[in-house]
Amino acid sequence: MNPAIDRTIAVDRLAFDDRAYILSSSDSAGGRGINASCVIHNFGGKTLAILPAGGEPAVRFEKFMDHCGFPVATVPIRNDIRLNLTITDRHGLTVKLNEAGPRLDREEVANVESTVEAYLGSATWLMLCGSLPPGVPADFYAHLIERARKKNVRTLLDTDGDALSRGIEAQPTIVTPNQQEAEHLLNTVLLTRSSAVAAARRIQAMGAHSVVLSLGSRGAIGASGTLMWEAIPPRIEAISPIGAGDAMAAAVLWSTENGDDFPDALAWAVASGTASAKLPGMQFATLEQARAVRADVDLRRIES
Repeated sequence: MNPAIDRTIAVDRLAFDDRAYILSSSDSAGGRGINASCVIHNFGGKTLAILPAGGEPAVRFEKFMDHCGFPVATVPIRNDIRLNLTITDRHGLTVKLNEAGPRLDREEVANVESTVEAYLGSATWLMLCGSLPPGVPADFYAHLIERARKKNVRTLLDTDGDALSRGIEAQPTIVTPNQQEAEHLLNTVLLTRSSAVAAARRIQAMGAHSVVLSLGSRGAIGASGTLMWEAIPPRIEAISPIGAGDAMAAAVLWSTENGDDFPDALAWAVASGTASAKLPGMQFATLEQARAVRADVDLRRIES
């Protein structure tokens, strides 16, 4: 719902109150949904990206998308899509600056909703990705989850803030918050493994059928039904962790769609996010790169 032109700037080093020298700068099409589509496409899956786009930046955005390899359904809006900045240094330190996004009016929101519904009949999954731009009600994703359920389409929710809390109440198939999003949702701090385990259970109790709670370099906690697992990644030198969470969410869906059970899907999620974090800039791992990391993911059952 909130696509962007992603500008990635590589610098020599980031330090407080000191200058940094730009080594390179590149622009690409971005947003959680676009990133997830890229990963699923890289893994050999079929995906359609639906997004609102307007203004001169949308023209550039669509040119970027001409080379993405998967179909895109664009819903025209009046205002410019946003520009997001990611600044990263050679040591992996990263700063991400996101604009709020364009304001959508009621007609534009309705057009996006009707476009999604038009494609639901041919879908097996609906991924609801990213922040909601101004003008979009907080229960927008919740309504789409309910509509998807009526057509027997499974849903994955990957958002934050009020859109996350309202969306979980609509009982999505899978929800994939990161640590910060979970902390805001539950109004608590997740400092320990036990607190993360408890958080996953609390989020599941709010309505989600399954939860994948991303903990960054510590891996992820997964809850599905009455069972829980922990997937711990191998230690790596993270070059650009931005986008790793999007890779995780996409891999969960891809793996599940391929018939894997939930713990295997959790392990693939951690492998995909870890493999993507090893790459410079806004790049996503191939299936081969993720498979190499998957062999070293430590998957453990969490006993109640």
